[in-house]
Amino acid sequence: MPVDNSRLKGFYKLDVEQRRAKIAELAHLDQEQVAALAASGELDDSAADRMIENVIGTMSLPVGVATNFIIDGKHYVVPFCLEESSVVAAASNMAKRCHVKGGFSTNNDEPIMLAQIQLLDISDHSKAIQQIEAKKEELMALANSLPSTMIRLGGGCKELSTRSIETLSGPMLIVHIHVDCRDAMGANAVNTMAELLAPELEVMTGGRSLLRILSNLATERLARVSATFTPEEMSNTGERNDGEAIIQGILEAHHFAMADAYRAATHNKGVMNGISAVAVACGQDWRAVEAGCHAYAAVHHGRYGSITHWEKDAEGNLVGTIETPMAVGIVGGASKVHPVARANLEILGVESAQELASIMAAAGLAQNLGALRALATSGIQKGHMRLHAKNMAVSAGAVGDEIERVAQRLISEEGPKTQTRVAEILEELRS
Repeated sequence: MPVDNSRLKGFYKLDVEQRRAKIAELAHLDQEQVAALAASGELDDSAADRMIENVIGTMSLPVGVATNFIIDGKHYVVPFCLEESSVVAAASNMAKRCHVKGGFSTNNDEPIMLAQIQLLDISDHSKAIQQIEAKKEELMALANSLPSTMIRLGGGCKELSTRSIETLSGPMLIVHIHVDCRDAMGANAVNTMAELLAPELEVMTGGRSLLRILSNLATERLARVSATFTPEEMSNTGERNDGEAIIQGILEAHHFAMADAYRAATHNKGVMNGISAVAVACGQDWRAVEAGCHAYAAVHHGRYGSITHWEKDAEGNLVGTIETPMAVGIVGGASKVHPVARANLEILGVESAQELASIMAAAGLAQNLGALRALATSGIQKGHMRLHAKNMAVSAGAVGDEIERVAQRLISEEGPKTQTRVAEILEELRS
C-alpha cells in the first residue's frame, strides 16, 4: 500500500542512511530490499548477464524519493533514478503546492497495447479488409489461444482493425491487434500474437507479411492526470498578486512551447525528467515510454508541441493536465529481475500497472511545473546550481571539505558559474 503521509518534514536534512531507514519504515521494506537500496553494486554479474548480451559490468545512478505526492487521495513517496540535480526537489516542491486543491487526479484508459502486422503485395485492399472483417472473430480467438496468465486474468485480444496507407514502397495494409495487457507492459504478448496471426492473414489476403511488432504509440493506453494550483500556493510570499504574476509567466512559457518545436523539445525534456526517472527506478522500458510520449505530442496536435497543458480557470487558479501514452507493467521484465526496481515498486505500493502509470504522469506534470516556474521567475540555474556546484568542484579536483567550500563560494558570487571559475576558486583556497 502507499505510505500514510508523503509529507516528510526535514527529510532532506537527514543523511543517506537515515533517509533509507525512514523510507524502509514507511514502506515496510524487508531487509533484502533495504540491502538492495544500500548496495552500490546492487546488480551482480549473474543477474546483469541475464538481462542483456555481452555484459562487462554495471553502472549505478542515484535513487532519490520525491515527497508530497497525493494522487487520487493516496499519499506516495516516489522513487526517481537519474543523474540531474534539482529534479527531485522541484517535483516535491510542486507536488506540495497542489495539496490545497486535493493533489493530483487521474483518469486512465484501460491497458490496451497495439501490435501491427504489415501486409504487402495485396492488389485489392478493399476486398482484403472485407475478408479480414469476416474472419475477425476467428482471428481474435486464435490470438487468445496462447497459454497466457494475462489472458486468464481477463486480458488478451479485444479487437482487430485495419489501415490502408501509401508509402514509397507502394500501398500497404496494416492490421492492428488491440490487446488488453492487464498489469504487464505487454511487448512480448502482443509481438507473439502478431507473429501468430501473420501467416493466417497472408493466406486470407494473398499478401505478404513483413513487420509483426508492437507500436510504442499506445494511443489506447493513455494516462491522464490533472492538478490545480492557487495563486497563493504558486507565490513566493503567499500573496495572491505575486502568485498571479508567476502564473502569467508560466502560461507565457507554456504558450511558447505550444507554438515552437525548438522550445517544445526542451519543455518536454523537463516533463520526461519526471516520467523517465520513475520509469528507470521501477525497471520500466523508459525508451518505449519516451518514444510514445514524444510521438503522441506530435500526433495529437498535428505537429510537435507540449506534452502538458496549462491554463487558468475562472477563479484564476493554474490548472495543469497531461495526457500521454504510458505503457508500463508491474509483472515480468526488469521490474521483477532488478532488486532495486522491486524495492522501489514496494516503496510505491502500487497494485496495478495503471496506478504506476498515474504516478509517472503526475511526476512528469509536477516536474514540468517546477521547470516552468523556475524559468518564469529566477531562471533555471539558481536552483540547479545548488547541487551542480558540488559536481563542478569535484570535476576541478576538489576533495573532502574543499568540495563544499568551493561550491558555497561559487554560489555566493555574482556572474557566470563556469568550470574555469571553479578551478580559480579551488586554487585560491589552496594557496
